[in-house]
Amino acid sequence: MKTKAPYYTPQDYLELEENSQDKHEYRDGEIIPMAGGTTNHNKIALNLCRQFPLSIGDIDYEVYLGDVKLWIPAYRQYTYPDVMVIEGQPMYHETGTTAVINPTLIVEVLSNSTRNYDQGDKFDGYRSLPQFRDYLLICQYQYHVKHFSKTSENQWLLTEYRNLEDEIQLRSIEFRMSLAEIYRRVNLQESE
Repeated sequence: MKTKAPYYTPQDYLELEENSQDKHEYRDGEIIPMAGGTTNHNKIALNLCRQFPLSIGDIDYEVYLGDVKLWIPAYRQYTYPDVMVIEGQPMYHETGTTAVINPTLIVEVLSNSTRNYDQGDKFDGYRSLPQFRDYLLICQYQYHVKHFSKTSENQWLLTEYRNLEDEIQLRSIEFRMSLAEIYRRVNLQESE
């Protein structure tokens, strides 16, 4: 007989997470441990974060890498996107500065264990956020980026990139980056 997992409130989660050595997601009462990242996962996220400020100059955006929580109210979920970009000032959930609610761009570097979740249920949650307009899913095993962009009609368009010469252009932010820059110093053989 399978025992029922304990139910945690968001406050329970925040208290446990504050004292935890590891990161966890919160999904409507359930606390889920997060898998550790690979060196390629880290390089890809850092390449994007390094290029972003160079591309936008003095435009008012903030970039957050992996350690800032995102609260998704409609899904009662806390998660740690690999990269988030916020236009203007971050809006925080409740008091404190550990969880934001207003990303414009979210980037997830895909792993075998998170690929389906990042493209499915997690993306469903992200789409419920009003300011969210661009989503990049970057594969760490091959040259492949999926870019979902929100149109003015609230539709999501998919553009895929597979060649190092391909250049990603966001709809919500004046930002361009080639796959060669995203995958700089990434050894795809290490990910297999």
